[in-house]
Amino acid sequence: MKSILQQIIAQNKEREKAAAAERQAEIDSPATPDSRRSFLKKTALGGMTMTALAGLTFEDSVAQTTSKVQKASSPSDLKITDLRYAVTAVMGRTAIIRIDTNQGIYGLGEVRDGADVRYALMLKSRILGENPCNVEKIFKIIKQFGGQARQAGGVCAVEMALWDLCGKAYNVPAWQLLGGRYRDTIRVYADTPESSNTEEQMKRIKYRTETQGYTWLKMDVSINKLRDIPGTIVNPEILKQGGSQWQGNYMSYANTRHPFTGIQITEKGLDELAKLVDNVRSMVGYDIPMSTDHYGHFDVNNCIRLGKALDKYRLAWLEDMVPWQYTEQHKTITDALETPTTTGEDIYLLEYFKPLIDTHAVDIIHPDLVSSGGLLETKRIADYAEEKGISMAMHQAGTPVSFMANVHCAAATQNFLALEHHSVDVTWWEGLVKMTDGKKIIEKGYAPVPLSPGLGIELVDEEVKKHLHASDSSYFAPTKEWDEKRSHDRTYS
Repeated sequence: MKSILQQIIAQNKEREKAAAAERQAEIDSPATPDSRRSFLKKTALGGMTMTALAGLTFEDSVAQTTSKVQKASSPSDLKITDLRYAVTAVMGRTAIIRIDTNQGIYGLGEVRDGADVRYALMLKSRILGENPCNVEKIFKIIKQFGGQARQAGGVCAVEMALWDLCGKAYNVPAWQLLGGRYRDTIRVYADTPESSNTEEQMKRIKYRTETQGYTWLKMDVSINKLRDIPGTIVNPEILKQGGSQWQGNYMSYANTRHPFTGIQITEKGLDELAKLVDNVRSMVGYDIPMSTDHYGHFDVNNCIRLGKALDKYRLAWLEDMVPWQYTEQHKTITDALETPTTTGEDIYLLEYFKPLIDTHAVDIIHPDLVSSGGLLETKRIADYAEEKGISMAMHQAGTPVSFMANVHCAAATQNFLALEHHSVDVTWWEGLVKMTDGKKIIEKGYAPVPLSPGLGIELVDEEVKKHLHASDSSYFAPTKEWDEKRSHDRTYS
């Protein structure tokens, strides 16, 4: 494992020890009420491990982990009665779904940012009448309808909502159902503030690290920064086809895979990109891990040249240098560089992570829970990577619903490093929900792990309604047109 990862893992362990010490101090304090002291002692146990539950069915696992808790409903009689949605303006377009039951309790889930809510709605007819606590069974029913990247959004949203429901039914946090927690707080990483003025950028970075308290940053190192600098790119003409890395027609630069653009970065271009990183590193210092992303579309050879130009800055990782499907190219890059590499935000299911993990093609896996398969599948991905000596960071760019789902999954995963927060400067983002345990969502760059049932959140209806997407102002309206199943779904004869 590369040295920067060892440092980060050591820092995380120290943080976890400090959090445990704080909890013990509260337990020992004479000022702590007996009820609070008893609660803290119970939660310190963290639940059973996944190893202890190996071989049990999902229902037996839930029964074992919840054998001594007071149930908040009659879980064996729960039935799914409805699936509704609201499309928010978070990250341009992000839909929240709600799964209702015959006992009045509900679960919240989220379709990945930029994905169509119909990916979730088309699953409604396949889950109506099912017991939401049979999470794994329902996941196996619907997972065939998920695809890579945002095409997985519907399946992941439903799976997320089921864990929220199941936790509420058994009156335990979602992390408890995943096997218990390893940590009490989740380290969060944020974007690096930018400015054309060095003094202004320094001011913004200090606000991010000192006032907001983030201890991990990520920045873009994009060839788009070289557009107007002569002599920095070979074949810049293709960059004009579509105008950005994300938008354009099928044959545009945006939709041309990295090896096929013909773009190369000159030595001057490498120097300019290195200056960008050097400038930020000089402002941030070396105590704070700094990750990088969004380089642009160019081939593996230029990826290696750029990586070597940045090695000296001890970056936490180089993210998605080539498409995730190119396992051999990822391994070529990883083997050539000192800086850790990562990919995974667009990968659906463990089976598609396995080639990267088995060959150690990357140093870190980077799933997005609303694409990778939901909480349990992401936990499985992380556990598999851990066996191979690979760490996990988590990509997240949605509402507080998916953020909190990530928090629960990260709490239950040992090889976790840090969780992305893509809406740090969106002033209304945190107000979309309230934590049912009364805590803040994020406190000085860390997310406290909830101790309340399910995902531990409730929507603040009046706030969510203020921030619905302009194209759809409905708010959890009836969706009866999606009740009827109209196909035979079995994938074999």
